[in-house]
Amino acid sequence: MPSMREVAAHVGVSQKTVSRVFNNDPQVRPDTRTRVLRGLHELQYTPNTLASDLRNGRAPVIGIAVPEIVDPYFAAIVRAVDEVARRNDMSTVLTSLGDDPEREPLLVQSLLRRSLSGLVVVSVRDEQRYLQLWAGKVPIVFVDRRPSGVAGDSFTDNDAQGGRLATEHLLSHGHRSIAFMGDRLSLPTTAGRLAGYQAALADAGVAYNKTLIGLDASDETAAPRSLDSVLRASEPPTAVFCSNARVTMVLMPLLQRLSIAVVSFGDFPMAAMLSPALTVIDQDPARIGTLAATRIIERIAHPSRRFRRRTVLNVELIERESCRVAEPSAQRSTPRPRSGAQMSAADRCELTS
Repeated sequence: MPSMREVAAHVGVSQKTVSRVFNNDPQVRPDTRTRVLRGLHELQYTPNTLASDLRNGRAPVIGIAVPEIVDPYFAAIVRAVDEVARRNDMSTVLTSLGDDPEREPLLVQSLLRRSLSGLVVVSVRDEQRYLQLWAGKVPIVFVDRRPSGVAGDSFTDNDAQGGRLATEHLLSHGHRSIAFMGDRLSLPTTAGRLAGYQAALADAGVAYNKTLIGLDASDETAAPRSLDSVLRASEPPTAVFCSNARVTMVLMPLLQRLSIAVVSFGDFPMAAMLSPALTVIDQDPARIGTLAATRIIERIAHPSRRFRRRTVLNVELIERESCRVAEPSAQRSTPRPRSGAQMSAADRCELTS
């Protein structure tokens, strides 16, 4: 196996420059980065820790990297991957990426240097170019969000379809002022669900209103401010579409105090037990986790076989009570939520069937 020093000599740069390119340092000039990447591929460079284990065979371990281990959606994916691994006499190693895109390369590459047999990752970055040098050596499967800047298998939900289903359902209940509460627009999941929301409004002849769009709503500090801004629109919303389960869970204590309809993209434990029970766009994270882990097993067993790179899974709407409120035209002005210190039990206003 070639060393980093040999790659540097081959390309005509310093060993430090090769190291900076390998570690995705943004300060490297684009033309230099391209030359070094070409040299790494030409010499089939592999990190020393990985090269050693390649000679002796890879460890029977699947790595899993998700944003939040405690998130019900990601937890279900982790359980499914672990189950497939155990059935194939493999183990799993897990890391939580958090929501800082800058830390992801360090955390994920730390996993990969353990000589994994494969990796399942839910990236929090807009692009994953840092994985280019690993993608040809280790099966990498992206779930929930498609990769950008690197080739890899992906299993994702049909986000646009789900956004459309949720919005069409609220429109069918007579709502015309529907808020969209989401995460960062740089996330493909949020962008796709917003696109579905916009398409449903357009098909119904309802004008798109930017003041009804609330972002950063998965953050417990920013979410109340985001919701308050939406509620101050010239035509306050009579319904809210929450673009993922985390956003829904953060906002539900506020939304349950309002006479307002709610649909969530993503089910979660206790959603059916809320009062009123929550209408959801149902995903199947266990299936996604199973498919992702199975694809890794298949690629290990059949390295030369061609597989479909991108798989998009359909979602469906499960109607419960939270989308059924009094006819919007008969509602009074939507009240704005007050802080927990200001609100008593008597202030709680539940949705009506």
